[in-house]
Amino acid sequence: MRRFETLLLFSPELSSENRNAILSGFKAIIEREGGKVAEEDLWGMRDLAYPVQKQMRGYYVRLEYTGPGALVAELERNIRIAENVFKFLTVKLDEGGADAGAEEVA
Repeated sequence: MRRFETLLLFSPELSSENRNAILSGFKAIIEREGGKVAEEDLWGMRDLAYPVQKQMRGYYVRLEYTGPGALVAELERNIRIAENVFKFLTVKLDEGGADAGAEEVA
């Protein structure tokens, strides 16, 4: 089992109920594909360095999980389909938890 971290940038116009529903769906995908969510870190609303889809703010969420490599492909496919996710970044973590390298960038 490998360790991964995915950082998600949600639309600031998304309600907390809708955001939680989308996150629950992503966590269900992780578990369905044989993974386990280790940590969900809600960073909250932040100002962006540059406009993303004409927005200057966004809601950040960090998911840390373990699972097989194929899990990442399925999770990212579903993230791309989600309308209110502006950007995401997935990295594979090494044994100590530091970044080992970029797995996929969108």
